[in-house]
Amino acid sequence: MPRVKRGTKRRASRRKVLERASGFFLTKSKLHRSAQEAVEKALRYAYVGRKRKKRDFRQLWVIRINAACRESGISYSRFMNGLKNAGITLNRKMLAEIAVEDASAFRALVEKARASASPVQ
Repeated sequence: MPRVKRGTKRRASRRKVLERASGFFLTKSKLHRSAQEAVEKALRYAYVGRKRKKRDFRQLWVIRINAACRESGISYSRFMNGLKNAGITLNRKMLAEIAVEDASAFRALVEKARASASPVQ
């Protein structure tokens, strides 16, 4: 097998890792091995974070809708069930936006949900 000296490819690879690690603490931004480990870990956290973001926002929207529902005297689950029975297909993001921005429109939705909600057992 011939000898391989990896010159520019190796340098480019290391430079890419160190550029990604710029701003990291101490040796994690200076030494290649530490930087490599830190960058790999950061990429793992970023991947998980992209999944978590969806979960966190849905949770926030549910909290906002629930708070607005409680002010109107209905529980979140009865409200959502009433909307489904009424055939109103607004997603939670839009419902949360309406709850925050336009209280009168949200109250109208609550009344429609109340009217079409299944009777309490």
